[in-house]
Amino acid sequence: MSFLIVLAALCFLMFVAYRGYSVILFAPVAALAAVLLTDPALVQPMFTGLFMDKMVGFLKLYFPVFVLGAVFGKLIEISGFSKSIVSATIKLVGAQRAMLSIVIVCGLLTYGGVSLFVVVFAVYPFAAELFRQSNIPKRLIPGTIALGAFTFTMDALPGSPQIQNIIPTSFFGTTSWAAPTLGVLGTVFILIMGLSYLEWRRRSALKAGEGYAGSDALLNEPEPFRGEKLAHPLIALLPLVLVGVSNYLFTVWMPGWYGTVTEFIPAVIGNPAPVVQETAKLGAIWAVQAALLVGIVSVIALAWAPVVAAFAEGTKSAISGAMLASMNTASEYGFGAVIAALPGFLVVANALGSIPNPLINEAISVTAMAGITGSASGGMSIALAAMADSFIANAQAAGIPMDVLHRVAAMASGGMDTLPHNGAVITVLAVTGLTHRQSYKDIFAITVIKTLAVFFIIGVYYATGLV
Repeated sequence: MSFLIVLAALCFLMFVAYRGYSVILFAPVAALAAVLLTDPALVQPMFTGLFMDKMVGFLKLYFPVFVLGAVFGKLIEISGFSKSIVSATIKLVGAQRAMLSIVIVCGLLTYGGVSLFVVVFAVYPFAAELFRQSNIPKRLIPGTIALGAFTFTMDALPGSPQIQNIIPTSFFGTTSWAAPTLGVLGTVFILIMGLSYLEWRRRSALKAGEGYAGSDALLNEPEPFRGEKLAHPLIALLPLVLVGVSNYLFTVWMPGWYGTVTEFIPAVIGNPAPVVQETAKLGAIWAVQAALLVGIVSVIALAWAPVVAAFAEGTKSAISGAMLASMNTASEYGFGAVIAALPGFLVVANALGSIPNPLINEAISVTAMAGITGSASGGMSIALAAMADSFIANAQAAGIPMDVLHRVAAMASGGMDTLPHNGAVITVLAVTGLTHRQSYKDIFAITVIKTLAVFFIIGVYYATGLV
């Protein structure tokens, strides 16, 4: 019964998300209904002590990233830089390869360390302009961004700085470069399958005579550039390059500036307790914030006239979008925390532990937890915290290197995490002004491909022994 309660809460939230209802409203409803059916006395304590605590904790860490990312993306749009880059891209690779162009841009940004949430805001203006000029249906943009930002650069490519590739290092004693051959082969599998699927969808739409707008009203469309002349493509690319480079540099410099812990005493009346910040954990987030500020300042400096003319109204809409996206994601985070604290979740974890093959066990366990919680990093953290010791023991008994465990766990976390209630999915749909009904089919197809990639590299390992 406890398992059915958890399953019902998950299915309910996926259903309402798909139907277009607000996750901000229904994530706590779904979570607390599950608590009510499990232990009515814990409804209020769970809501205040767990749901709200995790939700607010997420906003405390990531709200500035959402806002700065949205403002950066809006300035890229109103400066005309997006149109300049798109025009150059069409000349370079051809209008028929618009999807490949967006996947490449997303991949470069995420592999450069830019948060996938920031990538959504930054790339959407490019994607909208490129898809419009190429007459590709707008509804295919979320699937294209998902392939570029939520898959291979997030956890498959060795050396990725994304958190999904970092979490396994603390459990298996590995590095972010673990199992490089398997990671590259998994990347190739994802790219070939993903691009083939998107190209098939594009050709089907073309054959049906469907253009950029399709039959639906367009929402959240980037504003047309009103300047007299477009910037040179290299100038337009400079802010994106600066964000990636400065993010890396700030990540390296932050520990030297602040050490592992920073504390200060607020200058207020009385004897306040010192404010302590664990900078070792916050350095990566601070680095992203600083890098986005560098990007924003660079856009303003490089395109002063068009940016200043539209700055007030443009940033209002960008911040509104960032608030909605961050609240959606934070609400999902709270839901996952409550579900993970229920007895039914433990039933799932124990059942998954009975799978005999070590790598299959790990892959299914991690991707199932990520799907239930709607979070790749959250699901993987829960799964590894509960089962890493058994994964390691079974792998050692079978002679499987820890590097393989690392790569399988990382890639599995980015598998079924992108179900309809996932925060990144809701964010990309909100930013693009599309609904689950219009675009989730393509995101789900990418999700299935990403999940298959995990079992592909497991098969490659058993067949060849490559690591």
